[in-house]
Amino acid sequence: MKYLFIVNPTAGGHDATDEIRARAEQTFRSRPESYEVYVTRGPRDATRKICEEAESGEELRVYACGGDGTFNECVCGAALKTNVAVCPFPTGTGNDFCRMFGRDAARFRDLNAVVNGSIHPIDLISCNGSYSANICSVGIDARIGTDVHKYTGIPVIGGAGAYVISAVVNAVHGIATEMRIRCGGRSFSGKHTLVCICNGRFYGGGFNPSTGALLDDGILDIYIAKKVSLFNFARLIGMYAKGRVDELPQYATHMRETEIEIDFDREDVVNLDGEALYTSAVRIRLLPKAMNLILPEGMPIGSENFPISASR
Repeated sequence: MKYLFIVNPTAGGHDATDEIRARAEQTFRSRPESYEVYVTRGPRDATRKICEEAESGEELRVYACGGDGTFNECVCGAALKTNVAVCPFPTGTGNDFCRMFGRDAARFRDLNAVVNGSIHPIDLISCNGSYSANICSVGIDARIGTDVHKYTGIPVIGGAGAYVISAVVNAVHGIATEMRIRCGGRSFSGKHTLVCICNGRFYGGGFNPSTGALLDDGILDIYIAKKVSLFNFARLIGMYAKGRVDELPQYATHMRETEIEIDFDREDVVNLDGEALYTSAVRIRLLPKAMNLILPEGMPIGSENFPISASR
């Protein structure tokens, strides 16, 4: 067995490489297994590295040291590989995947706990040849999340302020997008505010559209929001962020399905766990038990509100 620490040196605005190296060296000083600390050199480098390491057939445990983007790259490298398991080890600013574990999310920062963790197969979202372990979305929220980076460098703005600015700018430019949607034997055509496909629960720095999604239940929570006015958008997005959009059936349809297809009139952005994909046609399906997730030692698996079922 090999332990591979994938480090994104730009995550969280600081380079955590030295810290990860020191902690890994201390942890494995008394362990017989081999380990490697690999520092990524650019986008998708983590995916490439994992694919190369997995070819040997040796059992590989991967620790994504960064934010949600780093974790997504590791997910894409581990997808459909039975000898690979992945664990987030948050050092970045966006840690929405870990957020769904509530008060136990802090365990993902305990190196001894994650190294001694247990493996649990989870479902993945397949989207146009890429993968998502958490949430995939299109529409205004995807555009807001993509444009946040334009404003984070402005002095005194910060991450939350940049999100607000991005939301205002995108709302002014137009809330709805022309979409043709097919899901569960139904068709939806016309302008829509957003479509969100949930395998997990949190995204966008704390938005919680699905409060009961499970990572291993073989189903997706899908929310399709029709075009709304600017006034109603504020109401919709507030309820949506708190997992209460079912209280507004006049604005949004909630479906539990395993596939969805969306076509746009022109290229638009798709959010995959915080990573941007540009396309004019989205093809999404659920892949049951498609990746091995490492859960830290001591996690209360199967407890109330835990996002993974007790069965393995």
